[in-house]
Amino acid sequence: MAKFLIADDHPLFREALQGALANHFDSLKLREAGDLEQTLAALAEDDDVDLLLLDLNMPGSGDLYGLIRVREDYPLLPVAIISGSEDTSVIAKCIGFGAMGFIPKSLASAKIAQAIQAILEGETWTPEECEAQLEAVSNEDQDLARRVAELTPQQYRVLHYLHEGLLNKQIAFQLNITEATVKAHITAIFRKLGVYSRTQAVLVAERLQL
Repeated sequence: MAKFLIADDHPLFREALQGALANHFDSLKLREAGDLEQTLAALAEDDDVDLLLLDLNMPGSGDLYGLIRVREDYPLLPVAIISGSEDTSVIAKCIGFGAMGFIPKSLASAKIAQAIQAILEGETWTPEECEAQLEAVSNEDQDLARRVAELTPQQYRVLHYLHEGLLNKQIAFQLNITEATVKAHITAIFRKLGVYSRTQAVLVAERLQL
């Protein structure tokens, strides 16, 4: 029996995907998560998941951070990105950062099932029309991704708000923490990313599409 975890913040899409997969896989067990925190919690309590179907833009994930975080914590878990984006640069980064496949949400259910079956058999799957345009992720970006993987989810949230241009007191308000805690998180972010300023940290976030 196959066991999949669907991580997407849209309940209607999760429901539709479950119905579609049930028609193509026998004895399928499905779990759901609506944000990155729920996804990590589900994986922590169940280490027998055969495939994670991960949306890029659910709360807490921020494009590539969710993938980087999961790959760091669960390096043996096959991860397939399932996304509304079909940007070849995003697809290339997802594969470069450890995803086994990139499945556009626009595909028909039968095609999604074929892609998942290929991934379960150990193949890397991307849309055929994109394959010739995919460029390998640079060693520098891979090194940056390894540093980002060291950030805790709360530190990632602080980095997100730094990217939005918020002041420390505004970040503290958004996260319901003290300014001293925000400063401690920023210090840890600088150390883990190997940067020395807010501007440099923001540039890392932009480079990795966080």
